[in-house]
Amino acid sequence: MRKLKLPPDSERVRELAAGEELLLYGEVLTMRDAALGRLEALDSRGEAPPFTLAGHVVFHAGPTPAPEGSSRGVIGPTTSARMDRFLPLLFRMGVRATLGKGPRSSEAAAEHASSGAVYLAAVGGVAALYADMVEKIEVVAWEDLGPEAVHRVVLEGFPALVAIDASGEDYLRSQHNVFRCRDK
Repeated sequence: MRKLKLPPDSERVRELAAGEELLLYGEVLTMRDAALGRLEALDSRGEAPPFTLAGHVVFHAGPTPAPEGSSRGVIGPTTSARMDRFLPLLFRMGVRATLGKGPRSSEAAAEHASSGAVYLAAVGGVAALYADMVEKIEVVAWEDLGPEAVHRVVLEGFPALVAIDASGEDYLRSQHNVFRCRDK
């Protein structure tokens, strides 16, 4: 497994190949349905969010609150296909990669290719295990959204797979993947 320091520069993103296994180290921002909807509403009014997305990795996740005495709760990926409609907005704002779980549409693969971005997939259902691979979780914006607020998460050896590379190759749908997914 190759180590990837986050946030990655655009050259490093272009070097990643579909199917490559990674260990992620560094900062990501969580955004899922509610936060992405709020971001879209701000953008439609010509307003900027209270944080910078340029160069970042957006992790589709909603962490649980940290227990007393800890700097983090548990965290796991959520289904990224639900967020596909927000990809043009995220990539226009400079996001270099998304991280989540499950396959994405062929349109999402095309969006990644046209933006030179990658989709990193993680296994779902093991949020408690992933908690040991997180150094810190803190709210960045929109705390009123609870677990769906935007959080800054520092990952330490978080495992992921390059599911869609910057050329648009979709490993989860490729002939090389024995568990390949199909569009519905």
